Amino acid sequence: MLETLTRGFKGARERLAGVRALSEDNVDEALRDVRTSLLEADVDFQVVKDFLARVKERALGEKVETRVKDASGQVHKVTPGQHFIAVCEEELTALMGPVDPDLASADGTTSIMLLGLQGVGKTTIAAKLARHLKKQGRRPLLVAADIYRPAAADQLEQLGQSIDVRVHRGAEGEQPPDICARAKELARDGGYDAIIYDTAGRLAVDDDLMVELEAIERVTSPANKLLVCDALMGRDAVNVAGAFAERIDLSGLVMTKIDGDSRGGAALAVKAVTGVPIKFLGTGETVDRLEEFRPEGLASRILGMGDIVGLVKDFEEVVDTQQAEEDAERILKGQFTMEDLLTQLKTIQKMGPLKEVMGKLPMFGDMADQVDEREMIKVEAMIQSMTKGERRDPEVIDKSRAQRIAGGSGRNPREVLDLVGRFRQMRQMMSQLGGGGAGGLLSKIPGMGNLAGAGMPGGFDPSMMMDGGGSRQMRRANQAKLRKQSKNKRKNARASRKKGRKK
Repeated sequence: MLETLTRGFKGARERLAGVRALSEDNVDEALRDVRTSLLEADVDFQVVKDFLARVKERALGEKVETRVKDASGQVHKVTPGQHFIAVCEEELTALMGPVDPDLASADGTTSIMLLGLQGVGKTTIAAKLARHLKKQGRRPLLVAADIYRPAAADQLEQLGQSIDVRVHRGAEGEQPPDICARAKELARDGGYDAIIYDTAGRLAVDDDLMVELEAIERVTSPANKLLVCDALMGRDAVNVAGAFAERIDLSGLVMTKIDGDSRGGAALAVKAVTGVPIKFLGTGETVDRLEEFRPEGLASRILGMGDIVGLVKDFEEVVDTQQAEEDAERILKGQFTMEDLLTQLKTIQKMGPLKEVMGKLPMFGDMADQVDEREMIKVEAMIQSMTKGERRDPEVIDKSRAQRIAGGSGRNPREVLDLVGRFRQMRQMMSQLGGGGAGGLLSKIPGMGNLAGAGMPGGFDPSMMMDGGGSRQMRRANQAKLRKQSKNKRKNARASRKKGRKK
């Protein structure tokens, strides 16, 4: 996700590593990497030009405080390169925001009209929004106003049944404006305090579509008019948003398939070009994969710094927080079993694809695509093939038991013994961390203690228990990064000594 954008900012960060002062020359070199990535990501040229100009002006025009205090009063050193990245983060956030993800209401009813081209995922988003509102204590009604796409109403009914939400569909030959007008009356009389109109789309914007949508708008007066855009459309998504905005006063956008877009240009540029903010992101096909858009979170992920707030929100969706805190406290004391590990793996799976979870961890964002999802399945299969006693005390697993476990999970004995060995190491590390007191924010996620003291800044790598290429590649990447940083420091030190001798 967003690899193209991340690559340019990563290159800029590496170029500025070790520099003692920002100059026009080294800032221009760093911005060259950023410019290339932004254009490859299909961001509008004028947006790129304006963004780069603002970053350069601030990077060169602001005084860099090399020592800053945090909220606790602790002093931290800040390098010119870090100042440059901080400017980039603030400008990216400003480019995509500000955003208010709250949905408007009128007369106590939250009404939403969904618009967009055919195939962008409006029907699925309708169900996701209904679930979102239902979780807030609302009683939503879904309206099937797409009479043109075959089985569109049937699809919405199936989705409605999966989340226990009623769906209103029109009679044979009834036109979309009439269907929506009747649904509005039904919502009022039936005590529904939220209504979502799933309208029809076309393969391209045309006048017939707009006339129909304007008629629906007149009879329903929706408090929210949300345009659904497919992130994979790239710059075309921005053009489509502009075309819709010319005819209908849009409240915001819902960007779908953002997890399948390696470029991210649409998410970055649509607010700047159209003035219409993104309110929600749709990831995945299941109805629970909807998140409120946070510009600062996406900006942080683009820069490879993760999104802790987003990660914790995902976590709170699937786990009882009090139970998680109790589990984390017990785990950090070394009281950790294979049953706990299996619970953690299942929790992570509920939070979404492992690549997405890793992408929100600081320092691991640019390595998320190296994670192999299949390794988690292998580990789960091996643990489930163990007896209860073996899960509680994996130390009893010898070659004979490993043979049996391997046969039950479709693996080989060596993989089982390797898993036990990695588990032993992780339990020892958790015990050592627990001795220093409770960890930071991530310690509230089972098995994700603050591992900064263990040389892994930012948090626990869920793939550390996996033997696939993902975890090995991530370890190698971390080692290579540390070697490069050491090499840059030595190089700068030699240059400073050489400069001093010349003087």
